[in-house]
Amino acid sequence: MLYRTPALTSKDREVLEGIDKMRHELRHQVLQTPTKWTAGLRKTLTANAIAGSNTIEGYKVDSVDVEDLIDGEQEVATSEANKAETLAYQHAMTYVQSLHDAPGFAYSVWLLNALHWMLQGHHHPRKLAGQFRRRGVWINEPGDPQEVAYIAPDAEQVPALMDELVEWLNQGDPDAHVLVRAAMAHLNLVNIHPWADGNGRMSRSLQTLLIARGGTLAPEFSSIEAWLGKPKNTWEYYKILSRVGGKEWTPDRDTAPWIRFNLLAYHQQSQSVQHRITRSNRCWIDLTEYAERHGIDERQVTALHDAALAGRVRRARYQRAENLSNQQAVRDVRALTEAGLLEAVGNTKARYYVPGPDFPADVLEAVRQPIRLVDPYED
Repeated sequence: MLYRTPALTSKDREVLEGIDKMRHELRHQVLQTPTKWTAGLRKTLTANAIAGSNTIEGYKVDSVDVEDLIDGEQEVATSEANKAETLAYQHAMTYVQSLHDAPGFAYSVWLLNALHWMLQGHHHPRKLAGQFRRRGVWINEPGDPQEVAYIAPDAEQVPALMDELVEWLNQGDPDAHVLVRAAMAHLNLVNIHPWADGNGRMSRSLQTLLIARGGTLAPEFSSIEAWLGKPKNTWEYYKILSRVGGKEWTPDRDTAPWIRFNLLAYHQQSQSVQHRITRSNRCWIDLTEYAERHGIDERQVTALHDAALAGRVRRARYQRAENLSNQQAVRDVRALTEAGLLEAVGNTKARYYVPGPDFPADVLEAVRQPIRLVDPYED
């Protein structure tokens, strides 16, 4: 028996309708926006998801550094352990994203174990990867290693529970909304806790996979992992898992609070992504107009756009984005630096560029405006 999908309240359905509306609007925005404008945003959203999910597990890598690692940069200010966890999660996330339209797709134990290997294979054999755990496991209370928050099912129960979960993933609750099914998949997997390590990230990855398979949005726009990785949300995440999951495997518990928590996450993440797209487009338009007035090549707007939104840009990233030779990229960045639009930080391979003293102040002010997220349950 698994934790069961609850009946939605009228308020849940209202919030879900709002989420659907935003997701369809986002899809329209993305389709109407030139690919050149959205390519960087897709990578940024993926980096935010990876950084958020890893942060929950205690691996601290800034989302901008995650983006640099995705781009192949190695001179990033973090530990080798954090780099390894980030790159492993990136590989798993890339695979999850690639499955969103895979023909003949079906969930299986082997698929989940393969994903787990991508996440945890670099720890094998010290920590068993790609195979179910062979002993009992428990989860400590956050910040208190002396207190047990949850005791997972015995190892002998795991294969049968995972078979049941896979059957449900393929056939269960077919009339439930994809976002609700994704949340329930997360809850069940994290409480089965089938592997020795990496269960939290696997559960969040599975949720992202179900959402991506829903097909409304590209996978990069679908994850709530960045939202979950915000400190106040992470704390609430642990609290609601404890409240709904109980102290041990008790699948007859009320799961409605978990669904409500996830609907809030979906709603606020959609607000955030919508804001990012609008801000990115506005920034691109403003910088293009600025470039035209000051005789700056249109391609150089890419470097300025990255510097404005991410706070920095690397020469190699700009070179790849515009498909330039090394000499072209060096000349372009040097010209922007000499014009005071960019300013170099660091030396040699670790060098990156931030907005310089003559970067248009109105553009920076606009992109730095914070967003006020609305709680749809309080509206």
